[in-house]
Amino acid sequence: MTGIRVLVGTRKGAFVLTSDGARVQWEVSGPHFAGWEIYHVKGSPVDPNRLYASQSSAWFGQVMQRSNDGGKSWEPVGNAFAYDGVPGTHLWYDGTQHPWEFKRVWHLEPSLTDPDTVYAGVEDAALFRSSDGGQTWHELSGLRCHTSGPRWQPGAGGMCLHTILLDPSDPKRIFIAISAAGAFRTDDAGKTWRPVNRGLKSVGIPDPNAEVGHCVHRIAMHPARPNVLFMQKHWDVMRSDDAGDSWQEVSGNLPTDFGFPIGVHAHEPDTIYVVPITSDSQHYPLEGKLRVYRSRTGGNEWEALTKGLPQKDCYVNVLRDAMAVDTLDSCGVYFGTTGGQVYASADAGDSWAPIVRDLPAVLSVEVQTLA
Repeated sequence: MTGIRVLVGTRKGAFVLTSDGARVQWEVSGPHFAGWEIYHVKGSPVDPNRLYASQSSAWFGQVMQRSNDGGKSWEPVGNAFAYDGVPGTHLWYDGTQHPWEFKRVWHLEPSLTDPDTVYAGVEDAALFRSSDGGQTWHELSGLRCHTSGPRWQPGAGGMCLHTILLDPSDPKRIFIAISAAGAFRTDDAGKTWRPVNRGLKSVGIPDPNAEVGHCVHRIAMHPARPNVLFMQKHWDVMRSDDAGDSWQEVSGNLPTDFGFPIGVHAHEPDTIYVVPITSDSQHYPLEGKLRVYRSRTGGNEWEALTKGLPQKDCYVNVLRDAMAVDTLDSCGVYFGTTGGQVYASADAGDSWAPIVRDLPAVLSVEVQTLA
């Protein structure tokens, strides 16, 4: 029987939520790594038992965890994040020699074909890859050594590499996003990179049309159409139909186009989801009403999805990695809040129900469909 596993990272541990295909009754396991910040938990798309977790604390720094049994047990794996394979010799953005300011792993992206290969996006912004199940890590240094590097600036949450998209049609193509530098693409498996920000306009920087300097919050794609990208930016929802070479705004009739997550329906490549919040200084839903917005036209035309969501006195936020979709029919949509709720919709967003409440603030939500 088909099942669903929802992986939740929070400020004080990780939780694993499981259900059958009906997605009505849920079992909760956790907290795993109680008291630790778990920035991201994600499973391999080719081995449902292989999970990776980013565990961090102000006292003990960054720890990488791996599970080989679907989250029932965990083991710490190697943490030697190295520049060109040599620990302790990281280069700063201007090419001079400095200790590298490694703070945490924000995002983990397992390979689409190999459970032992996984990518890590970190703060300060850099991209790493492990090909031995997380035991050793090597930086794809072409990104951080890009000529635009000296012009990268941190966003309010730090200079984090928070999005990694692997092109299922081209194993050499990877998209990443950095706050607040922008989006980048490699077509040669990470050896060289180029910014893909043409069409983005950002206030508050000297040149709003600059090559880099844009605060991208999240990028999403549908695996059947990898040249079409959707972006939630620091203000503006954007779309690219040419693999990031150019972007156009599709905010349309949204009540506000500031937000963090963006997701794509599993079976409808033009159906996308965002969670607008009031502003960059007021990180809560407009009018205290928690609303997911759905576009069935790839942007511009949006509808509010409110059934089952609080429509009064709700002042939570939904962070950039805290939305996911499953692959069942009909498509399930999930998101977590800074108030500790995880909401699920088993009907593509038409109605919602909390599957767990009162967790620590939710940092990430990922989902696996289990045979």
